[in-house]
Amino acid sequence: MKAVRFSTFGAPEVLQTVDLPDPHPGPGQVRIAVRAAGLNPSDWKKRQGLMDEQLPQTLGHEAAGIVDELGAGVTDVAVGDRVFGFSAEAGAQAELAVLSHYAPIPSSLDFAGAAALPAAIETATRALDQLGVKGGCTLLVNGASGSVGSAAVQLAVVREARVIGTASPANHDYLRSLGAEPVAYGAGLVERVRALAPGGVDLALDVAGSGVLAELIDLAGAPQHVVTLADFVGAQECGVTFSRGDTGRAVHVLAEIGELIDSGRFALPVAQTFPLADIVRAHRVGEAGHGRGKLVLLVG
Repeated sequence: MKAVRFSTFGAPEVLQTVDLPDPHPGPGQVRIAVRAAGLNPSDWKKRQGLMDEQLPQTLGHEAAGIVDELGAGVTDVAVGDRVFGFSAEAGAQAELAVLSHYAPIPSSLDFAGAAALPAAIETATRALDQLGVKGGCTLLVNGASGSVGSAAVQLAVVREARVIGTASPANHDYLRSLGAEPVAYGAGLVERVRALAPGGVDLALDVAGSGVLAELIDLAGAPQHVVTLADFVGAQECGVTFSRGDTGRAVHVLAEIGELIDSGRFALPVAQTFPLADIVRAHRVGEAGHGRGKLVLLVG
């Protein structure tokens, strides 16, 4: 099968599409013929050598496609079913991928739309679970217009929380459409949030990692009321929880998201798609920043 791999760290040009042995599912897993795979900032961080040290590396943790092989004990899907989910190991940006957690693709989504979901909805749900977001609370989301931020906004609204979201003014109408009250980020953030919520907020989620944890603690009242997804050093300095997947993933959301999508209560736009062979350009676009929506590779 064809798969994305790099053997040295560096610029996007180190990425190659290579032939690798076909993977096979273990117990409880399924193999899919991949039709689309999501791209994430962790992909370029890995390629640059900022996250994992081993070489060579294959890339991709989320994909959507058609089941073509079942592992032992799998009874909830059949060969030919459309599913999306997480690869057992990195390697979903390929013609074939093994999924360890999966769910049926919502009927209203194509493969690209489904491949955009897993990382964003799992990350957002994990953080909301860690914060204990529920109805009646006020949540501040710093960096609310990106894939993870917009997922967090919508999922918090589903939980009947009041949501205030930071974004550039160009994205304020978008945040309003998701059910959030927008504020601009940057100097004066605390004052702008207090203009909407004079007593501060109950909880705060930092998606952007823009160095505002002290302000979020001020607004939320204590470090334990704040979770960051992007500021590891700041979390250590401020006593804030840094949410990471190796402490337990919120994979339950894969089975829950379909009903929210089909009922119109959740949407995650795809900003741009690329063929698998165009992986170098996809990384260039991703690193340059692309605004709202997800980047997705199309396979097959």
